[in-house]
Amino acid sequence: MTVHRELAWAKINLSLRLGPVRPSDGRHLLVTLFSSLRLADALTIEAGGGRDEVVCDAVPGRNLVADALAGLRAAGWDAPAVRVMIDKRIPLAAGMGGGSADAAAMLRAAHRLAPVPAGAVAAIAARLGADVPAQLHPGASLAVGAGEIAEPVVDLAAHGVVVVPQRFGLSSADVYREADRLGLPGGDLHAARRELAAALPGPLADRLVVNDLEAAALSLAPEIARARGAVAQAGVDRALVCGSGPTVIGVCWGSDGVERAARAAARLRARFPGVVNAAPLARGVGEPSSKP
Repeated sequence: MTVHRELAWAKINLSLRLGPVRPSDGRHLLVTLFSSLRLADALTIEAGGGRDEVVCDAVPGRNLVADALAGLRAAGWDAPAVRVMIDKRIPLAAGMGGGSADAAAMLRAAHRLAPVPAGAVAAIAARLGADVPAQLHPGASLAVGAGEIAEPVVDLAAHGVVVVPQRFGLSSADVYREADRLGLPGGDLHAARRELAAALPGPLADRLVVNDLEAAALSLAPEIARARGAVAQAGVDRALVCGSGPTVIGVCWGSDGVERAARAAARLRARFPGVVNAAPLARGVGEPSSKP
């Protein structure tokens, strides 16, 4: 039996500007700056079983990796049946793209088991969700559309991140609906993209390290404000809700950013036992590995 291993890297949104709903598919338009972190789920892919199977004890019900496999089969991928075991390390329902990262990791690994039809991976990723295409190639990227049109950012300024998960999850769909209820979508996304692109590689000014979904997440779960306040006081440059939440992140810019994030995590650990600190994942780092 052949075994392949693939890491599925978490992402954060260093900036997320929200626009209106796109009539074609009901997704919100946005401008966002993704940064992949050295925090990852681990996929073990065993080829040669009787049928495709995904095992992830931490996630009940159907997994996006199963949808990725179904998409590959429908596209003509004829690899032997696989059993995919997922070791979850990215917090669940946390706004860090864990499920999307897992699906992207499976799509990245597919070609090592059998040829994948040209264009199939990109098309499947786009169908699976707006976060999946950007996570096919981990690293920083500036994304538009609903997040699925991603332009690589090669030289994002050095930074470290402290990550404070919550004891509960939030549904991204619920957060977007709450944003609509609050009237949050709006603003000139073209101007937002130009301003963000002009500021890269950074470090970014505080006005650019923003999350337009934050108010919606706080409206649904006001207790997030406690964590956000604690992170802001822990010595970081900027504290904000990560993506659709409920995770809170603190960003520390500079060559000492990783060390500062580690110190912030140490200060926060007594109050928030799940806190971790992480360095960004440079583009091209973390290539897949395999063994027979």
